[in-house]
Amino acid sequence: MTAAPIDLFSSFIHFDPSGQVRAAQPVFDSERDGWQLMTFHVKTDADVHGDHWEVHSAADELVSCLTGGIRLYFRPEQPGGKEEEIKLTAGTAAIVPRGRWHRIALDGPSDIMSVTLPRGSRLERRAEA
Repeated sequence: MTAAPIDLFSSFIHFDPSGQVRAAQPVFDSERDGWQLMTFHVKTDADVHGDHWEVHSAADELVSCLTGGIRLYFRPEQPGGKEEEIKLTAGTAAIVPRGRWHRIALDGPSDIMSVTLPRGSRLERRAEA
């Protein structure tokens, strides 16, 4: 195998349970086994499905802001509760616990990287969106 550069913004990186690491077309598959690294150029909240909550039932998720600024929101765990907010600036990251509903909002155009097990991931439209 010959090593070659990988454009992280046009590929997802798959870490297969067998130990193989490979670049693939950027398609999110919620039935896929193995960890997945995803990197995105984003300009609007629509680019990060800001009108939806997201959850990953199989694993925690690492969300990293590479450039720009984003806000990571956690859905209240109790009815009537307030959303929790974490502000991420360039070069920072946060860990979203497994099973915790969350969403992203942008402070402006940004580059984001995330790592999670996609199996069992779901989206749910926000009622207040």
